[in-house]
Amino acid sequence: MPFKSQAQRRKFAQLLVEGKISNETFEEWNRETGSAKLPDHVKPKAKPRTKSKARAKAKPKRRAKS
Repeated sequence: MPFKSQAQRRKFAQLLVEGKISNETFEEWNRETGSAKLPDHVKPKAKPRTKSKARAKAKPKRRAKS
């Protein structure tokens, strides 16, 4: 799986130095990323908004005056 950001690449390099991941894992990810220009950080996708309970309840209909 390729890197998505420079921050992720830096984190994996840190884990490599600490010995928490193997050199093969880092090189595989680096090879799959290639020479792509990566953003410094990637923002998480926005979660869809859910309706509040007050809005979800049906409002009583008003009857027109006769």
